[in-house]
Amino acid sequence: MSAKAAITNLRDHSTVDAETGAMRSVQAADLVLSERALGELWSAENLERLASTYWRFLTRVTLGLVQVRYTERERFVVLLFRPLTLLAFRAPEYELGADHGVVRWRIERGLLVARAGRESKGHLQIDVRRIAGDDSAGESSWDSAAAHLHVEVEVANFHPAIASGLSLRLYNATQSRIHVIVTHGFLRSLARLDLAKSRVGRLAAS
Repeated sequence: MSAKAAITNLRDHSTVDAETGAMRSVQAADLVLSERALGELWSAENLERLASTYWRFLTRVTLGLVQVRYTERERFVVLLFRPLTLLAFRAPEYELGADHGVVRWRIERGLLVARAGRESKGHLQIDVRRIAGDDSAGESSWDSAAAHLHVEVEVANFHPAIASGLSLRLYNATQSRIHVIVTHGFLRSLARLDLAKSRVGRLAAS
């Protein structure tokens, strides 16, 4: 698609549960695009393609060191080869309504997940929501005739192995920081409206 979007209000919010050690990290941005472009993009198939775009960006930004492997029931984020599984997810869950879409992967296990957190029902999700043009943050440059989307990438109830085995400070300085940088890069890349083709095509006929 030749159309482009503008990215505004890029932000980050991370917290840790003091009792359980579970992490929650949210990176968000707002996209401004034409109503026509939104109409072409807003479909179940393109929600699935948005999910594939996230994994494609992860592979590209790591110069191919991190790969995503697919099976019918799981997704594996690996370092070069399958035995080095950084994160294993269940197959994605999709929700799509008139103005809200979500793709969610449940975290199962992996080298980056603490043993105590493998049954915690943590997840990674991308949440896309259409919002009113009169943004609460007062973004005066927005065109009131354009479409406005709020996109959030959330990791919730995640128990990192680094924080559990070593220290929370080390986790914040390494894995957490890298995740924020990569996710902000992904959100910025959405301005191109270049969605990857899904390798699974589960929602292609939806």
